[in-house]
Amino acid sequence: MNDTIAAISTTLGSSAIAIIRVSGNNAIDIVNKIFVGKDLNKVDSHTINYGHIVDKNNIIDEVLVSVMRAPKTFTREDIIEINTHGGIAITNKVLELLLTNGCRLAEPGEFTKRAFLNGRIDLIEAEGVMDLITAKTEKSRNLAINQVNGEVSKLIRNLRQKVIEILANIEVNIDYPEYEDIEEMTNKMILDNVDDIEKEIKNILSKSSDMKIIKEGIKTIIIGSPNVGKSSILNRLLNEEKAIVTDIAGTTRDIVEGDIQIDGILLNIIDTAGIRKTDDVVESIGVKKSLDLIDEADLILYILNYNEKITEEEKVILNKIKDRKHIIIVNKIDLAKNIDLSDLSNYIEMSIKNDIGIDELRNKIKEMFNLEEFDNQDLTYLSSARSISLLKKSLESLESVKDGIKNNMPVDMVEIDLKQMWSILGEIIGETYSDELIDQLFSQFCLGK
Repeated sequence: MNDTIAAISTTLGSSAIAIIRVSGNNAIDIVNKIFVGKDLNKVDSHTINYGHIVDKNNIIDEVLVSVMRAPKTFTREDIIEINTHGGIAITNKVLELLLTNGCRLAEPGEFTKRAFLNGRIDLIEAEGVMDLITAKTEKSRNLAINQVNGEVSKLIRNLRQKVIEILANIEVNIDYPEYEDIEEMTNKMILDNVDDIEKEIKNILSKSSDMKIIKEGIKTIIIGSPNVGKSSILNRLLNEEKAIVTDIAGTTRDIVEGDIQIDGILLNIIDTAGIRKTDDVVESIGVKKSLDLIDEADLILYILNYNEKITEEEKVILNKIKDRKHIIIVNKIDLAKNIDLSDLSNYIEMSIKNDIGIDELRNKIKEMFNLEEFDNQDLTYLSSARSISLLKKSLESLESVKDGIKNNMPVDMVEIDLKQMWSILGEIIGETYSDELIDQLFSQFCLGK
């Protein structure tokens, strides 16, 4: 991290302004080489300075240059931000001059990675930065800002503090073995405190499942036999003609996707190919994709035809989804009834053609996921799959601690599991980490952030 990096931090294209960001020990000196205006080495920190970017004697652009000196910057390094007029040619030319004069092109997420490695933010806060950029709803924005502000990290730091206090008590037991009553007192103290920590972790995990929905939305798939109205339902939910609709069975051969919001929660809706046996190679691939998506979905909308009897193939699918969150939609109630509804549960009747049932479907989704309660939710919980899985892993170590105490294992053996738990909690916030994890995590960030 001794080199100086540069990247375009705004979307490349025609716009009013563009920002090129530079960070590193030589940031000010390098920009000074191509800037005509005040000497940037002599201006106050956190000031904006007017001037021109030049290439030898040629003026490239009229700019405003922000100078921010370490350590009070995002990366805790010297940072320069050059505000140019927006445009592909201008921004690329300024970036080219920076690279020619000693900068290296930043990797995706490298500015945020440096902020983490220099102790400016932890991993939860770093993930919050990216979540803030990609937030599509007001709730997901609020969730991300709590991560960026460090509120979510406090949950994990508090858990680690409680574990370290238990470990300190164990050390007393190990260091002063002559006091015979200490081991008994230590085991009781550990068990009581571990029970409290376990309750706290389970509460965080319970609330965090809702946070994951707020952040990522509800992955919803629409499945059913060909020509039951799947694409029509997708189009009606989205209020646009996203999928092609015809009377020809098998029109949808690949997945079609779209997003809607219900009570501020994103529904990622996927319309799938009609599920049936087919000799058509392309259609059969689509059918396989549809079946595979069942196992990945948070919500399954299974469409049946009011005008037709339930087939054996449909019964197999009904059995496959019975233990998953699902809503059965009996479509085409404008036609004659030929379906037997006696064995169905959790279904709604619908006629897309006559605009009947869409509001009932939305209400059923809201009820199934308790979306109305999300308005009063405390958004200070974990939301990433990485952090949630690590917290679950820490819970497993906690169970080992409890088993060890109940089986009268030596207290120094119990200590091993507690230390492992403390280390796992450290991985969540980045107190302990592997280089591979850090590289993989920040590679998902956009260039210039």
